[in-house]
Amino acid sequence: MTTSTPRRRHFAASPFKADPEPVIEQFESGDLVSHDSFGLGRVVNKETAAVTVDFGPRLVRIASPFSKLSKL
Repeated sequence: MTTSTPRRRHFAASPFKADPEPVIEQFESGDLVSHDSFGLGRVVNKETAAVTVDFGPRLVRIASPFSKLSKL
């Protein structure tokens, strides 16, 4: 399981730009998706911070930020 690193604090006087906010993809029930480990699937349930995907032989609940999941 991968853990995300905490966001670095940006100082107002810094000459460097702040890191952009990460974009978290939004999924709806019925969307076709691809996962790096599980392959092709279809979203069957959407929650606030997770989605449940049917990958054929099994249902998998995937938590946000969905780093290995992409919409087709």
